[in-house]
Amino acid sequence: MAVDTRTDRRPSSYAGILWHSTVGKKTAMAVSGIVMLLYLVAHMLGNLKIFFGAAEFDGYAHWLRTIGEPFLHHEWFLWIARIVLLAAVIVHAVAAYQLSRRDIKARPSKYVHKKKRAGYATRTMRWGGVILGLFIVWHILDLTTLTVNPHAAAGHPYANVVATFSTWYGNVIYIVAMLALGLHIRHGFWSAAQTLGANRPGRDRALKAIANLLALVLTLGFIAVPVSVLTGVVS
Repeated sequence: MAVDTRTDRRPSSYAGILWHSTVGKKTAMAVSGIVMLLYLVAHMLGNLKIFFGAAEFDGYAHWLRTIGEPFLHHEWFLWIARIVLLAAVIVHAVAAYQLSRRDIKARPSKYVHKKKRAGYATRTMRWGGVILGLFIVWHILDLTTLTVNPHAAAGHPYANVVATFSTWYGNVIYIVAMLALGLHIRHGFWSAAQTLGANRPGRDRALKAIANLLALVLTLGFIAVPVSVLTGVVS
């Protein structure tokens, strides 16, 4: 008699069961999205310090590396924040990809050529996510490792930002990515509110208004820096 050597690959833990479910993946996307949104708000506020001059901006960049001292070693807080943010990005991207594949497989093949696979919001989220993923890589190489910034100098963040946005391609890449970010936040915030059960009758209009406001403020806040360098307001 043949022996069945196949193993049961179904997750045995509650976390595994939750992750493999559609609801679990959507929840993971919502929570990781909120983590990234909080970071973006703080990051935008920090970026706007560039309007107070080189000393203020460079001082802020130095302060980020000393948070938690002497309890934490130099730059430990910064690395902890990077690890948490990286984990959030990975969870968000993997869940989004797997949900997209699951959605495509669930569609009957006979409808593939008869109607669009996704609406405007879904397509915007997918392509926006790809654009933002590529931008994150560029942004790290540009202003963290200084690999693609030919005029950058370690220890001079204000001058490095000015150097980046003194080039046409630096402005184009950044502005396009920030426009994609705005659309992503606009649709993503509303989707996260639905997933986490925050939407209730009477709240929909307020939640949509908050989503639009967050998207607008963050987009304008981030774009203000390259535009100001380009126009000579910051130099």
